[in-house]
Amino acid sequence: MTRRPRRNHSPAFKAKVALAAIKGERTLAELAQQFDVHPNQITQWRSQLLEGASGVFGTAAAPEPAPAVDVKTLHAKIGELTLENDFLSVALGKAGLLPSAKR
Repeated sequence: MTRRPRRNHSPAFKAKVALAAIKGERTLAELAQQFDVHPNQITQWRSQLLEGASGVFGTAAAPEPAPAVDVKTLHAKIGELTLENDFLSVALGKAGLLPSAKR
């Protein structure tokens, strides 16, 4: 028996199947045969739909916005690293370990 390749179902298809399961007009086995998906998958989609349904009628928790980037802090860090690199390149040049160092 050959394995079927993994399928990615669209959100619209998942909602359609989950709504059909919620209606209860057909059994899970009948829905699985009709939509060509496993009954466990239908149960999972149905649960997800029921859990997320409250967000449709109320204010869902908004995702937290990304933290603001402090440009001054980043510029200060760039300056520190530049000074450090310059110092180390000169020090390695004087030690003879870096042939292209500033002298």
